[in-house]
Amino acid sequence: MDTREAKDADACGNDGRGRPPSLLELPSYLISHVSRIGHDVLISAVAEADLRLPHFAALTALADFGSLPQHELADRLGLNRSHLVGYLDTIEGRGYVRRTRDPADRRRQLVALTSEGERLQRHLFEVAQRSQDQFLGCLAPHERATLSDLLRRVLAADDRHSGDLAP
Repeated sequence: MDTREAKDADACGNDGRGRPPSLLELPSYLISHVSRIGHDVLISAVAEADLRLPHFAALTALADFGSLPQHELADRLGLNRSHLVGYLDTIEGRGYVRRTRDPADRRRQLVALTSEGERLQRHLFEVAQRSQDQFLGCLAPHERATLSDLLRRVLAADDRHSGDLAP
């Protein structure tokens, strides 16, 4: 290991002690543990606004896609539709989203961000990005980009296989 690799290993706590080497060869083991670390950091960041991750996810999906039918929002987030109702009740009660009947199909609810919801989502997204810096601070920017790209490819392959999401 050269000096740069040794510094990078030390910065990331990558000294190889403590965990079974055979398990460290399994990407699913690594992803599971790294996911938990990132999840905990993101939960803490979003909790500053007295919200949970599904609230943040709903706000961010609406910021990305615009107004959506409630069932489609649940599907795009991979959330149980009945669970989403409770999450939306919370953020609607705080004035961050509004639900209206879909004029094209009165049985459906359309969900949209309010201007206050847009401001909160932008703030929370900045907080979330800073949490990622904390979580992945030991990786160089190009390494983070590579990691994100690889994880998106795995996710996209699973989405195609399961047919859960449209391309």
